[in-house]
Amino acid sequence: MGFFQKKIFDFSPPPFGLDLSDLSLKAVWLDRQGDEERIRSFGSVPLSQGGIVDGEILDEKAVIEAVRTLLDQAGPKKIRTRRVVCSLPETKAFLRIVTLPKMETEEVKEAIKWEIEANIPLSLEQVYYDWQILGAPFSSPDEKMSVLVVAVARSMVDQFRFVLGKAGLDVVGLETESIAQSRSLLPETHDNETTLIVDIGDRRTSFLISVGNIPVFTSSVPLSSQMMTDAISKTMGLSFAEAEKLKIMTGLGSLALPSPQLQAVAPILENLAIEIERSIDFYFTGLGYSKTIDAVVLCGGGANTQGLLPYLSRRLHRDIEFGNPWINVKLGGAIPQIDRKRSVQYSTAIGLSLRALDEYESIA
Repeated sequence: MGFFQKKIFDFSPPPFGLDLSDLSLKAVWLDRQGDEERIRSFGSVPLSQGGIVDGEILDEKAVIEAVRTLLDQAGPKKIRTRRVVCSLPETKAFLRIVTLPKMETEEVKEAIKWEIEANIPLSLEQVYYDWQILGAPFSSPDEKMSVLVVAVARSMVDQFRFVLGKAGLDVVGLETESIAQSRSLLPETHDNETTLIVDIGDRRTSFLISVGNIPVFTSSVPLSSQMMTDAISKTMGLSFAEAEKLKIMTGLGSLALPSPQLQAVAPILENLAIEIERSIDFYFTGLGYSKTIDAVVLCGGGANTQGLLPYLSRRLHRDIEFGNPWINVKLGGAIPQIDRKRSVQYSTAIGLSLRALDEYESIA
């Protein structure tokens, strides 16, 4: 799904990364000078409820207006390019690792078509797809090879490109949220460590398990930061806005002496912990590409809820850390312009911008 064309000279600036989700739009525009990279521009704007629902654009006008507002407000410098690499919702993507007999690349191209028909509930004509042959630890010694396949509904991709085009953008690349997050949150020299990334968003929580930098399992559940706010609102008799303000200012309170807000969200947090455990169990029993989960990383806006990380760490009996989406951005000792707390919300956009930068420089 790459839309770049080979060029000898290109004096236009690199594309920017755009994370398009149900309730917000986030942009990051990186530039590279020598061996260092810098943040030229970033920004986030809310999207009116109902504009995008579960990854489907329902209100084109609202999305177009939000894109234009984002481009106008992003800083510290204006985004001077209209070329963009955009995220695709994980709920609408199909990610599989398939096993094939050892064969040449040209043969893989044909074999993948059969695998898509067998493993994805859409016909080949209904999807855009991409694939990558994997090395260790996925390849087995018994004349087999493993191939990562990602497919996305053609109708959704075409809709995203059409609406963003009406907003004045030229979509030069599309990528699922999980692959973008792997690029921003996992070190480039990650060897074969297995990481679970938990992305707590406004509408859902997504799980991504990566071996090294290769995403091998994704899923999502309708548990969200917004649900926590709603539970606090109803339990404590507050408006949604008041509950959100309380959650931001005080978080979940003390774990030793449960606060009213912690008691309100406890069922949601317990369900979240259970879903994390289920994802890990499924990975071990159904996939088993590794024998341990070496790290658990939180990202997304909900990850910033004070007290959430220690709660999940204690409940799951695991060390959990906040994601660092700057881990692969070579800032040369400069401090990121987006502070650490907000950075985890930009994980997808940063990953998209890194891809845009690398592919832009590879055109020659």
